[in-house]
Amino acid sequence: MLRQDSQDAPLFGEDDGNVGARKPNNRHPLVSFFHLFFRTSAILVYLLCDIFSSRFIVCMVTIILLLSCDFWTVKNVSGRLLVGLRWWNQVDKDGKSHWVFESRKTHSRNPASSAESRIFWLGLVVCPIFWIVFVFSTLLSFKIKWLAVVVMGLVLQWANLYGYVRCKLGGQANLRNVAQNYLGVQIFKQAMKKTQEL
Repeated sequence: MLRQDSQDAPLFGEDDGNVGARKPNNRHPLVSFFHLFFRTSAILVYLLCDIFSSRFIVCMVTIILLLSCDFWTVKNVSGRLLVGLRWWNQVDKDGKSHWVFESRKTHSRNPASSAESRIFWLGLVVCPIFWIVFVFSTLLSFKIKWLAVVVMGLVLQWANLYGYVRCKLGGQANLRNVAQNYLGVQIFKQAMKKTQEL
């Protein structure tokens, strides 16, 4: 697993000469819109398709197309522009697969705005929660024909979430360190609580 910084391959917008001319709060409104549009549209079509159409195939194809557009948009455009992160898989000459997780340098000429970063992470985290709920509701209501659709939604949105969390935290080693530090803090808090009770 590799982690690169943006010096090897510039992220979108880093080569622009007119960086100072942009407003820092909302530099990419169209990207922010489409980041949320495809995600919420897929959820809304899933929730409302029984009302608008009784044809399962039309609904299924529409939802999968929206989910695919969302996956591509988040992975290839909005992650780079809104938060300066990207991930991908490359195969070397020997046929070995390598996952690459990359983040823009913190001292970059083109830093991410806090508003766009919040929009990105909110959409990235909240939407997979909906698909988890849809998986359980599909199983509990015995709507097995929808199971493939909701699992596809969960897998595509979870893949982007996992990739960007890895980019943000710096790869597998940092994920382990974060988990160990969190567990260490929780154990320390429990030990301190027990000593105060004595």
